Amino acid sequence: MTPLERVERSGTVGAGGAGFPTHVKLSRPIEVLIANAAECEPLLHANQELLLHEAPRVLAGLLAAAEMTDAHRVVIALKAKYKEAICEVEAALTAASAPPVEIFHLPDYYPAGDEQAMVAEVTGRVVPEGGIPLDVGVVVANVETLANVADALEGRPVIDKWVTVTGAVRKPTTFRVPVGTPMALLVTAAGGATPVDWAILEGGPMMGRVVLDPNSPVAKTTGGVIVLPRSHPLIARPLLDMAVERRRARTACIRCARCTELCPRYLQGHDLRPHQVMQALALFPDSDPVYDQSWLCSECGLCEVFSCPMGLSPRHVMAQFKRSFGAEGRRRQKREKEYHLRPDRSARRISGKRLLLRMGLEQYDRPAPLRPMPQVPPVVTLLLRQHIGVAAVPVVQAGERVERGQLVAAVPEGKLGAPVHSSIDGTVTSVTSAAIRIEGRADRA
Repeated sequence: MTPLERVERSGTVGAGGAGFPTHVKLSRPIEVLIANAAECEPLLHANQELLLHEAPRVLAGLLAAAEMTDAHRVVIALKAKYKEAICEVEAALTAASAPPVEIFHLPDYYPAGDEQAMVAEVTGRVVPEGGIPLDVGVVVANVETLANVADALEGRPVIDKWVTVTGAVRKPTTFRVPVGTPMALLVTAAGGATPVDWAILEGGPMMGRVVLDPNSPVAKTTGGVIVLPRSHPLIARPLLDMAVERRRARTACIRCARCTELCPRYLQGHDLRPHQVMQALALFPDSDPVYDQSWLCSECGLCEVFSCPMGLSPRHVMAQFKRSFGAEGRRRQKREKEYHLRPDRSARRISGKRLLLRMGLEQYDRPAPLRPMPQVPPVVTLLLRQHIGVAAVPVVQAGERVERGQLVAAVPEGKLGAPVHSSIDGTVTSVTSAAIRIEGRADRA
């Protein structure tokens, strides 16, 4: 079996983003391979903790990926302020006597961990509109993804996830937990929530998804479980009716263009001007070509959280347009042209500290060191689609005994996806089109 086949069978997907199957990323020759350790969103610490404790494993995965892709330049990119993690990476490079691997020190700004922003920082190249880093000869892989590549080459599938549990909890912590662990169990392990009425942001405070059911499972892409009071704007805002958002946009936009001036994609040279989309809502029907700019939005949230003095959300408006385009069968088109980074790009960066102050989260900016989970979860729920592509198809039935690491769902022949493996020893108690539920064995608790 080739190394690439091992990565494919392990179920390795992008651990820090949308979950793109890693074997596809590593299947073509490239010029530059970048290990992303920027920990893009404020409050998250999982990537830093991974490097502090397992830098040699990350390096092993990075070098294996470089060999698979025949990369000419190999880079580990992380923020310069992560001094302890940088020391661990340097020590791992020295101990391994590895081929030349650069350590690239990123400035502290959001969204430094965005793939396209990182490509621009490290290489000076601009990913084309509608394109991906591979279009400019680059692959960006999260450091946890690379650690999973190292595991895959030794026959271990993706069954654990590094997750930061923070926010309104008594003891912020980074855990390594079985995939499918109920988020409520992590909150309890972090000392419990401090508010009486609380909810969860899965991911980071900027791009995270509101989770109202605390028993929702950890997926392969879950990097953070942020507990906040249910009344916090970051919880309440995404639950607003989109019709209300659009009505507010039509009446309240003052055409200041700050959303455009600070938009990372605009500063990258893309033809995205969010203020034009917002102004068009009051003037043009939904079929106007100006709305096609929505395809280019990365949904980073800066426009909503930081830029707009009126509290509007160009991010949500453009996300709605993207969903409607998809429902119509329209697809994003790559636009080949000459791109130039805007000269004022560096001056318009927003630091993580400024974001936390604006969001009212500064009191939650605390260390979250790695600690062991106090118990194996008594039950896990394994989502069959926790990656880009089609859902995995169950290969087990209710009542079947399974072992940790055993294949429980496979990818349909010829389809893009990732297999799913049991993360605990136990018994399958239910199988649906969406998930497999496994209850742990008492003798392994």
